[in-house]
Amino acid sequence: MRAVLAADPIAEALAKIASALRVPVLVLALVALLICALETGRFLSECWMRARARPGALRGLVAATIAAPQDAGALAVKAPSNLAAGALHQIALALTLSQPGGVEEALADYELAVQRTLDRTRILVRAGPALGLMGTLIPLAPGLAALGHGDVSTLAGDLRTAFAATTVGLLVGTVAFAITLIRTRMYSEDLADLERAEPRAERPQQTALAATPLPDPAVPCDTPSIAMPTRGGGSR
Repeated sequence: MRAVLAADPIAEALAKIASALRVPVLVLALVALLICALETGRFLSECWMRARARPGALRGLVAATIAAPQDAGALAVKAPSNLAAGALHQIALALTLSQPGGVEEALADYELAVQRTLDRTRILVRAGPALGLMGTLIPLAPGLAALGHGDVSTLAGDLRTAFAATTVGLLVGTVAFAITLIRTRMYSEDLADLERAEPRAERPQQTALAATPLPDPAVPCDTPSIAMPTRGGGSR
């Protein structure tokens, strides 16, 4: 009996907390639905930009940017996504300023931007169903309590709210999951094109360094290079 009496205040406190969370959970479910709709619009815009560019166009754009960094502004307009356009601008800037490792930094910034973009929908994949489940369970408690008093209309209203929250949560999670998968594939293809074009940016510098002969400090400047192998081979 004492255990039951001790559990009653705890159960009552949990019930009050759940009741207090009803409105915030339903509001967050609506906010998640709005964010999902916004991300869907952005995703469709990205698909439209990618449809205008032919497959593998980014690799050619990167090669053209490396060949003519001053034309990066005009080339970035043809990029398949805004993130790729930003990467082209950074690569062109690094080549113009001759920054060592600038191309690697541009690729790293591109990967961070991709992660931030994907995180928006990754959160919705988990948050949508969770909010839907909370929005389903919270209204059931007062609805069942109203059923115990014979108030069927209150139960019907609570069940309607619960089913609506479930539908919204599942919709948000499903759409966000699909967008995340497709974006991951598209951004991985773009990153592969950028990484394949990276050695082309470093090759001219390496070739120029390799083509420049380093003078031997032990040989005078006017000494023919053909005499270098015989140095130290005569009588001491």
